[in-house]
Amino acid sequence: MLAWKCLCSGTIFSGFRSSPVAAVCQLQRGFSSQTDGEERIAGILKQKFPLASKLKVVDISGGCGAMYEIHIESNEFKGKRTIQQHQLVNQALKEEIQGMHGLRIFTNIPK
Repeated sequence: MLAWKCLCSGTIFSGFRSSPVAAVCQLQRGFSSQTDGEERIAGILKQKFPLASKLKVVDISGGCGAMYEIHIESNEFKGKRTIQQHQLVNQALKEEIQGMHGLRIFTNIPK
């Protein structure tokens, strides 16, 4: 997987519902399996959802850790509405979300 390294300056976040990001980022391409943030979030989700058959965490902020996209497929979502599935993911990442600008969640149940 291609990872991006972001060199940011300025104040990045003041919370999940913060004002627009005040940062200047220079993106540098690097080859890596995952960024530290992607690995940390994936590790938390693996612990919270041990039945997950698929899990993908992508830093969509270019490597700064400002915004992530999560795709998770688990039998633990069976019988739950989409909003309830997303609430479970949000609860699992409660601490990490505080430092993010945004989060995209895609949940599914294995077929």
